[in-house]
Amino acid sequence: MGTSPKVDGRAPIHVFASSKSWIEGNATLQLQQVAGLPGVRAVAAMPDLHPGKYGPVGCAVLADRIHPQLVGSDIGCGMGLFELDIPARKLRLDQLADRLHALDQPWDGDINSVMADAGLHATTFDASLGSIGGGNHFCELQAIEEILEPEIAAQAGLDRDRAYVLVHSGSRGLGFSILERILLKGQAALDPASDGGGAYMDVHDHAVQWAKLNRRIIAERAAVAARADLRPVNDLAHNMVERAHSAGGDVMALHRKGAAASDRGLVPVPGSRGTLSYLVEPLPAMRTEALASLAHGAGRKYDRGSMHGRVRVKKSDVARLERNPYGGIVVCGDRGLLAEEAPEAYKNIERVIADLVEFGLARVVATFRPLVTFKKAQSNVAAGGGKREKCWKEDRR
Repeated sequence: MGTSPKVDGRAPIHVFASSKSWIEGNATLQLQQVAGLPGVRAVAAMPDLHPGKYGPVGCAVLADRIHPQLVGSDIGCGMGLFELDIPARKLRLDQLADRLHALDQPWDGDINSVMADAGLHATTFDASLGSIGGGNHFCELQAIEEILEPEIAAQAGLDRDRAYVLVHSGSRGLGFSILERILLKGQAALDPASDGGGAYMDVHDHAVQWAKLNRRIIAERAAVAARADLRPVNDLAHNMVERAHSAGGDVMALHRKGAAASDRGLVPVPGSRGTLSYLVEPLPAMRTEALASLAHGAGRKYDRGSMHGRVRVKKSDVARLERNPYGGIVVCGDRGLLAEEAPEAYKNIERVIADLVEFGLARVVATFRPLVTFKKAQSNVAAGGGKREKCWKEDRR
């Protein structure tokens, strides 16, 4: 759709979405509001753009101030792709789905040891390590459907016969607590070079690393369920801010709010639980205009509340929702979440990927089909928790 020039003091907005892509009007309005925040210099919007609580999800924002609300509450949330040393054809999906129920239970590993090995200090949220959380977070066992760029796939060590694990999770309550403390003083705009900016970046960077460790532990737990070992392919956060420098040497803040970095290797871009996921190679041609960012997924089309009216979750409907079109299994014992995360809640991932390709942002290396998607084995009500778990995502979707 092109670039919007600077108007009424708002920064220019570059939208990497074609006229064929559906973007909600509220997301466009939020995009304009973000462009008018103090110190914002440029905004890049991806085809998965959709409304969020503190601004649109699916964009990158360059500013001379740190805006913690643009990072959101799930600091460090991202995607981690891992390869298992077992052929996908050898997985017994029903048995694997049963064993993945263990992900609903606390991890029984040595938390202190892994935190120390990762160079992280202890927090009051460390008991949540190895847990997925609610909302759109998941752990999915996958198989390669097609390799479109054999040379790039070979360089990444991809084996078309093996099984893979894709994990989408974040910093759980840790990131939420950081944003909550910031917002007690109102929405902040922090100088990156100030003491306040430095203090935020310290706790932010810790949460980003905590979230990455969390995804690795989840993947390891899934590998145990599959009776396999694993190796990482790539792990990228898509809710974060990092220091950057302008051409004049000024310290800047590059925010990614539901946008994956495009300068750190191959990028996993998942669809819904009923579609293929994509592994793409970022291309350098449009990197500056796109603020070194890519789409992080399909993006929501319908908000969570409306999905309860769009999707039936009576007993007779659950069987359909617990299977995907590829013959795979969806493990989600929470009927409310099953409806909120139904495939029809999301945009067309093929259209999102087509836009990335058409705008010269990326090319597809491989596609992956879902085998077992784990979200929750049971709801908190069923477990005796009294109410559904709060999702630590700032995304209102």
